[in-house]
Amino acid sequence: PVPRGRRERKEGASHQGRMATPLVTFDTQHDDMIHDAQLDYYSRKLATASSDRSIKVWDVQGEVYTLAATLNGHEGPVWQCAWAHPKFGVLLASCSYDGKVLIHRESPPGVWTPIHEHTMHDSSVNSVAWAPHEYGLILGCASADGRVSVLTHQDDDTWLTEPVDDGSRLGCNAISWAPVTALSDTTANGMPPLKFVTGSCDNNVRIWERSEAGWTSTTLGPEQDSPHKDWVRDVAWAPSTGISSNVIASCSEDRTVLIWTQAEPGGPWEATRLREPFDAPVWRVSWSITGNLLAVSSGDHKVSLWKQALSGQWDQVSDVNDAGAQEGEAKQS
Repeated sequence: PVPRGRRERKEGASHQGRMATPLVTFDTQHDDMIHDAQLDYYSRKLATASSDRSIKVWDVQGEVYTLAATLNGHEGPVWQCAWAHPKFGVLLASCSYDGKVLIHRESPPGVWTPIHEHTMHDSSVNSVAWAPHEYGLILGCASADGRVSVLTHQDDDTWLTEPVDDGSRLGCNAISWAPVTALSDTTANGMPPLKFVTGSCDNNVRIWERSEAGWTSTTLGPEQDSPHKDWVRDVAWAPSTGISSNVIASCSEDRTVLIWTQAEPGGPWEATRLREPFDAPVWRVSWSITGNLLAVSSGDHKVSLWKQALSGQWDQVSDVNDAGAQEGEAKQS
């Protein structure tokens, strides 16, 4: 989590030696802890989600952040938010401890309206993510009640809800969709099947695939002896631009990050530990847009960046601490 009321954005970094790089810091005007911050497709808008039960939307112009809207409607802490692809307009989904998922639309510019309230879940909804836009307007929601719901927008402006039992029974913490370019056996229309990955409180990472029979799952690693030894806090399916394999990152309360790799469709998934255990539980993992750089956020208020070398080894390339300085060392890859 980001310290109360403050949001920091890393600017340019030196490429040689150790470095301390200034950050853009601004007051988000939230009254409590910030749990998520997401830039839209064009990096022109920033959404921040907070325990104060609100989402704030900021217009971004270079280093200037201007508050454009405060979105309310949740009755508990807001854990995550997610921007839809701009082909569908300006849509922002959010999930909360109150068990609800809200979808807001900006239309006309500057005017935000809630267009859908999803209330299927019996407990906190911990994660939301939009599917690749090529499949349509589809939202995945992961809940502490042990279920995932898939919302699909219909031509009559309604939303079809598909409940999926995650199988964990203990709760699901995170969801991430496979890119449309992921390695897969194609279907009749030339598109690969929809897939997403979940991380759960039973320490497991599961991949879900849609077929005519519905959603089926595959557990990565031995289900009764998961490589993670505590709750899986986050999962992230890497964009496959220039990558000849499927790659997923998962992180856990056990202070580890695993990189899961599948070299061919239907092949086995191999797990590689990013490093020896981190100094604190690891909360979030996030890939760069090209999928070759991984950001890791841990409970000691640090964000580290990792890159895979040609040898296949993952090397740390920089570290950002809570004091607002970036330290790193240039490495050959």
